[in-house]
Amino acid sequence: MRARSNIFLKYILIRADKLHIEQDLRRGLIYGAEVPQTLISKITDKILPEVNEWQNRPLETIYPIIYFDGIVFKSRKDNQIINKCVYSVLGIDMNGHKEILGIWLSENEGASFWASICSDLRKRGVTDIFIACHDNLKGLSEAITAVYPKSKQQLCIVHQIRNSTKFVQHKDRKAVCADLKKIYGAVNLDDAEYAKEEFREKWNGKYPSILRSWDANWAELTTFFNYPQQIRHLIYTTNAVEAYHRMVRKFTKAKAIFPTDDSIRKVVFLSAKEISKKWTMPARDWAMAYSQIMIFFADRFVA
Repeated sequence: MRARSNIFLKYILIRADKLHIEQDLRRGLIYGAEVPQTLISKITDKILPEVNEWQNRPLETIYPIIYFDGIVFKSRKDNQIINKCVYSVLGIDMNGHKEILGIWLSENEGASFWASICSDLRKRGVTDIFIACHDNLKGLSEAITAVYPKSKQQLCIVHQIRNSTKFVQHKDRKAVCADLKKIYGAVNLDDAEYAKEEFREKWNGKYPSILRSWDANWAELTTFFNYPQQIRHLIYTTNAVEAYHRMVRKFTKAKAIFPTDDSIRKVVFLSAKEISKKWTMPARDWAMAYSQIMIFFADRFVA
């Protein structure tokens, strides 16, 4: 395997120095020589204790906003190539700064899996989450409710629109999207409900599955209408964690298939460490959003 990722070069060379082989390894990388997989594994295995320490570190007591999302990697298992999903939890702390709270691997999601993640967050010190944003992942809503019963939940509007237009004919897509925008772009919940009924009259005969999904998830799709614009733009989509996963994909694109779960954990951990160095500024308009959060969740601050 040719070591091509900058993030791996950096950390491999750091670990190589401790193994007294930095000179040979650096020469091989500079001149384009093949670096044996066993050597890279030997070096990167040295960071596993660091990965475990990071994954189990104490967290803040309160996170006003938390996002859940997953990214899929290909991995080997019993001589087969399978999909392994890495689920990331990204939190915005009281100062408005983003932080990856942890990463969890799974082949299948479900209520018990998400319950274990939420329980892990509580065990590590998170006693309250004001608003949890996600893409209606199977079992996640129930898990959040069980562990953090006071948390408000917001389903990602962008994902909902993608799912709504998945089977819409091309000639209708622009008009359908425009009418959906009248729903989620409404000024308040009453106007959104009115726009939804207008959509029903116009499109339900041709695309009945669209509003079946909106109706079923209406309460969690419209949570953001309870808050002013400064909070709405932070919670109506899971774009914050999706943008993070796009950056992770850039760091890992040189590796098509991972041999073990630990190899996935290592590369995602290293990616997260590198990406988070750029998160030096608070979320956009955080000062105003925070002042609104203090009003809407005043009782939780006191508690």
